This record gives sequence, C-alpha cells and structure tokens, in this order.
Amino acid sequence: MVFLVNLLAALVLVPLATLTAAKDSAFSPLRSTSEIDQIWLGHRSNDPSKVVINWISDQSGDSFVRYGRTENYGQEVRVANNSTLHHVEIPIEELDGVYHYSVQTGNQSSENATFKAYPKDELRVAVAADWQGLPDLNAIMKDDVHLLLTAGDNIKNIHDACGPGNKTCVEPYLQLIARYPTLFRSVPFMPVLGNHDKQIRPRTDTPPKKPVYDIGASAFRRFFELPGDEWKWFFDVPDFSIRFTALDLHHISDLGSTWQSSHAFGRDSRQFRWYEEQMRENTQKFAVTLHNERNGSMRSQVRGAWHSMFTKGTIAITGFGHYAERAEVDGFSYYNTSLSGKGTQYKDSKSKFMKGVDSYILLRVTKKPARMVVEIKDLKGAILDRMIFE
Repeated sequence: MVFLVNLLAALVLVPLATLTAAKDSAFSPLRSTSEIDQIWLGHRSNDPSKVVINWISDQSGDSFVRYGRTENYGQEVRVANNSTLHHVEIPIEELDGVYHYSVQTGNQSSENATFKAYPKDELRVAVAADWQGLPDLNAIMKDDVHLLLTAGDNIKNIHDACGPGNKTCVEPYLQLIARYPTLFRSVPFMPVLGNHDKQIRPRTDTPPKKPVYDIGASAFRRFFELPGDEWKWFFDVPDFSIRFTALDLHHISDLGSTWQSSHAFGRDSRQFRWYEEQMRENTQKFAVTLHNERNGSMRSQVRGAWHSMFTKGTIAITGFGHYAERAEVDGFSYYNTSLSGKGTQYKDSKSKFMKGVDSYILLRVTKKPARMVVEIKDLKGAILDRMIFE
C-alpha cells in the first residue's frame, strides 16, 4: 500500500505538459522506447505506383509495414534485416484518396499515419531549397502537395553534428525529419544535392590538404532512397506527362581542388552524358530540371551545351542564392528559390522577377488541358510570381 501511494504521488507531481512534450520531441530522453516517430516517405524507383517508407528505430531488427485504404490495413510487407535504419517499398495500386500505414521493428511501432495516393485531376508539387534555418512550412502543408522536391542544401553541414571527416553520419538528416514530422510522414520527399549536404569539414579560406566535401554523398545516399545513382536521378509521373531530373551541380568553380563538392560536368563526364541522354529520350510533355548551381554560370558551361540541354525541357530550378527569381533566356524559364531568402543576391542578367524573400515554388499540373502552372510563393502562401506552361 505504501508503494502504491508513493507511485501515485510521483505521477501527480509530473506536469501534464512535460509528458506531452516528451511524447512530441523526437530527441527527448523521456520518449517511450516503444514508439517510432522519425518516419519519412520517398521513391527509390522511377515508378510513382511504389512508395518507400523509411524510419529509424532504437532497436535493431526487421522492417515491417502494414498498410491499406483504412486503419484496418489489410496488406503488409516485411523485410528481413538487422538494422536501425529501415527502407521498405510498398505498391500503391489505386489513384486518389488516402493510404494508411504503420511501421514496426521488434517491439517498437508507430502510430497510424496517412499519405495521399497520386491524383487523377491535378498534381501538386512543391520545390524548396536552403533548409538550414528550418522555417515554418505550414504554407506547403496548406497547398496539400502530392510530392516534395528540393533544389539542394537540405542541411547546414555534416561535420557540426558528426565531427570532421565522417562521411556516413546521418544525424543532420534526422534533425531535418524531426523538425517536420507531419510533412515527411505524409508526403513523398525527393531531395537534390547541394554542397552543404556533402560538407564533412569546415571550409577554410584556402583549399586545405583534406577534402572539405564528400563528393560521393555517402550520408545522403545512405539516408534517402532515390532512383538510379541517387546523387543524380529522374522521376516520371506518366499520368501527368511530367519528368523531374536531379543533377549534382554546385560550386562548379572548385572542380579539381579540395573544395570540390559536385561531380564532374564536362562534355566527357558521366553526368553530362547521362543528362544529355535523358533530355534526348524524354517523351513527357513537361520536364523540370533541379540543381544547386547559379543558373547563369551553368548556361555558359561547355560552350553553352548545358543551356541547350536545359532548354529541351520546360523549366530549370536551382537553390543557389538566397532569393526568389525567374529569368527568361531564349524563351526558357530559369528559377531560383530559397527558404532562407534574405541573403546576398546574384541577379541574373536575364531576370524578369526577383525578390529577397523566403520562398518556395509550387507546380500545379493538369491533364486536360495539358498545363503546368508555376508559382513562386512566400512562406505565408502569397503568390509572388505566376507563369503558365501549355
């Protein structure tokens, strides 16, 4: 009886707010060991009818996903492994509506979560860049997007959290997921590389003896499941006749030094030849290229060959600078966007719209008519610039 009284007294002394905060915090030491709450969605193939569910568990074990159109699920996938980092691909057999799912590893499990199947009428895609400040993204949530893409620099760097030289540490990406738990567990996320995603040592005033960046992006490729080589990829949504292509382009002037961050991009490089083939063989009506270098710098590379390849698509989006911009060159639209949009501006010589404001880009694609609306929006959801591509 004395033990029971003491136990009840201890519970009364714990504030309810403390218990709630402990449950909601992804890094709280009071978090229940039975709950998995760091979950993110993505695509590892070019097929939108398959979604990858990713999560981190405290315990090593198998990866188990239950899913279906209701909370009763009805379908499941189990992957036999012995890991704390989990990636499970599930098939999505129907368009429109909502899918429910939960994940489990050992005696740890998640609460029920949901995501939208790809639509029949209008596809909505958000593109963001420069996530270092981790701002409020309620505007993107209100847009009710089906897919979230980036134009690079998804984290501040790797070395601050993991120590210098650590190529495989994923802690900064876990911090990103923990900042936006609802967003990442409900919208497939396909990021593009920036130099900060590879930075394993501080950048000094002169090139140091050891590389500052992990060109191969080991931590990024370990954490995310993306198509192809992962440092470059393409993803089609055939129902809306649109292709998204991701390139590894940033700090291109540092090529060949210990400051080099991106893969090679010359005419004989693997990246150039791959992108040239993608643009030549693409049969989708709309093509969006994503990268993290200054648009004006890339246009002039290889005697203008990169500009020629870009213009075989519809638009190109970068997250190079901390501002919002649209430039028009030879009838082609180049965009810059940044969630941290109040920094130094590098105005494009062909700029038609430019503003120093935190921003993202919303793409709205329809079938009939075959149309893509591109909006630059601020983080309050206001439309700053709007273009229609037929």
